[in-house]
Amino acid sequence: MRRLILSLCFLAFSASFAAAQQYDLVIDGGRVIDPETGLDGVRNVGVRDGKIVRVSTETLSGRRVVHAGGLVVAPGFIDLHQHGQDMASQRVKALDGVTSALELEIGAPDVARFLKSKEGHSLIHYGTSASHVAARAAVFGAPLPAGTILPKSGPATDLPATPEQIEAIRQRLRAELDAGGLAVGMGIQYVPGATRLEVIDMFRVAAGRGLPVYTHMRSAGRVEPGSAIEAVSEVIGAAAITGAALHIVHINSTCLRDSLECLAMVEGARARGLDVTTEAYPYIAGMTAVNSALFNPGWREKLGIDYGDLVLPDTGEHLTKQRFEELHNSDTTRWVLVFANTQEVVDKVIPHPLVMIASDGAEGHPRNAGTYSRVLAQYVRGKGTVTLMDAIRKMSFMPAEMLERSTPAARQKGRLQEGCDADIVVFDAATISDRSTFEKPMEPSVGVRYLVVGGTVVVDEGEIVPDVFPGRAILGPGKKKN
Repeated sequence: MRRLILSLCFLAFSASFAAAQQYDLVIDGGRVIDPETGLDGVRNVGVRDGKIVRVSTETLSGRRVVHAGGLVVAPGFIDLHQHGQDMASQRVKALDGVTSALELEIGAPDVARFLKSKEGHSLIHYGTSASHVAARAAVFGAPLPAGTILPKSGPATDLPATPEQIEAIRQRLRAELDAGGLAVGMGIQYVPGATRLEVIDMFRVAAGRGLPVYTHMRSAGRVEPGSAIEAVSEVIGAAAITGAALHIVHINSTCLRDSLECLAMVEGARARGLDVTTEAYPYIAGMTAVNSALFNPGWREKLGIDYGDLVLPDTGEHLTKQRFEELHNSDTTRWVLVFANTQEVVDKVIPHPLVMIASDGAEGHPRNAGTYSRVLAQYVRGKGTVTLMDAIRKMSFMPAEMLERSTPAARQKGRLQEGCDADIVVFDAATISDRSTFEKPMEPSVGVRYLVVGGTVVVDEGEIVPDVFPGRAILGPGKKKN
């Protein structure tokens, strides 16, 4: 009898042990790459309750087993600069390997409303900065129209703020950070009336919360005063004065022919102890609102382009002087492609060790759908100027490290390690490619076979899984105080 009881106890223990080792999802036999530790080898990955709980050479069992032989298994890509937050954009981001897409350059005009609008029906993770542009427009009595993030050129963009207005802007930004904003987002070029002191004061708001500033700088091009070099100096100076961490968005798009000089300035600042980072996207054209202050008089000279270098994405129309003036003076926001860069410059910027990848994505530009696959196809597989490990580092670990300046939750992202969030991309390195073009900007990429967001499969054998919404808000520390 005692022997029988012992046998039954052993069987019960074995069953419970086996159950404990049963995973929700197993990704079996893939080439696992973790950019933080440098792991690059065939492993099996066990996922349970939204976390990576096992990375092993041992065979693992799970409720669902994905066979990833011949495929790369990597941390999901983190896009720090994504404007398109609609479901169509989320789908193409997922098929491009992105598990988190954040509106950090400018920021949502209303943080609480943005977070509430996405709660429970987001395919991938989301978050936003607190928008200086929107706060300024509201204080000037010209709040942004619904669905927009940039103000129309006018008094609210071009006039300097009084001390009282600056204090009101600061108060509004603090409230937006309390609502869950991850940083202060600044589009200085879109509010040229902002003085150097106003910029420093906004950096002080971020520094006071221990948060970074993400900024589209004041100006672009080579014309002095107002060159890209001067613009880099301004924001690095503001970071040095206040102690706020600084992230310069799309350095390729702002610095253009002087991008390598601007990167040398970032490198110099970092070498002297300043917390400055930057990003780029792999396209020669930018895109912005044609009625914004970016196109105030003098834009052609600054950018070194003319009216015909502006193209409407929905029609392919190249603008004339008359058509430009009609659209620039309109109250209706219209996006325009800006062909101001060269492939030679972009090809030198993307491999730079300080540059992480971010898309600046929005409908109308191919970067919305194709940024990450394009880097893998062109710079890893095609040109061979970026290693696969470095590309994954630029697209996952480096953005996660930047995001750690806003939230400790980011320490669980951008890595493929036990205990980290199960945000995982599985792709075919031999075939992954972007298909979006300026003519067809929403064509999804190919080559992402599986995408896992918070432990849930959202791309299965290259197709979006219907009716699953595992995306969750990534929040700044102010939200916890409410």
